[in-house]
Amino acid sequence: MAEITPALLMRGYAMGVFPMSEHRDDPEIFWVDPKRRGVFPISDFHISRSLARRMRKGGFRVSLNEAFDQVLDGCADREDTWINEKIYSLYMNLHETAQAHSLEVWNEEDKLIGGVYGVTLGAAFFGESMFSRATDASKIALAFLTAHLHNTGFTLFDTQFITPHLASLGAIEIPRAQYLDQLSEAITKAADIQSAPLPSVQDVVQRRTQIS
Repeated sequence: MAEITPALLMRGYAMGVFPMSEHRDDPEIFWVDPKRRGVFPISDFHISRSLARRMRKGGFRVSLNEAFDQVLDGCADREDTWINEKIYSLYMNLHETAQAHSLEVWNEEDKLIGGVYGVTLGAAFFGESMFSRATDASKIALAFLTAHLHNTGFTLFDTQFITPHLASLGAIEIPRAQYLDQLSEAITKAADIQSAPLPSVQDVVQRRTQIS
């Protein structure tokens, strides 16, 4: 396989594939092209009543691109991770060129308790990984991220795979062909994740609360 550079990585995203490694100590990187793709319909993120109550209670703050390296560290800090040294370096390079972004969740002591990071291309956001060190921290991160993506003009939120956790928040699986159609349309549009401030808790909860 040819050496994966930041530019080649972005071309891979544009084609619908993404990189992974078997584990942190494996120097090899391979491309992944799932037959079925996980996506978040940006306008249909599910916030349960319990999560809405948690968010209204406060005691946290969110930020954008304030601690990308710490979010990347948090995502890699687990026993089984696909983020090897090369992948870590690639995403740090993309962040330096404003192509990779993080959303952070902090507690009242200003300690990082959760976050999510991903790559942007046109109006597509490719969610790469997330982590949580406190109850609901990753859910809060995703709730704010989807609202913010909506506010800044994004049309595709790619989660790569589907998990029960993501499905409970509104993520769905679509066939590869459908994903590629959405991708080809999204990357031709303009969106800027840094073009607006993050939404308020009230904005996120009012527009996303699941009625049930």
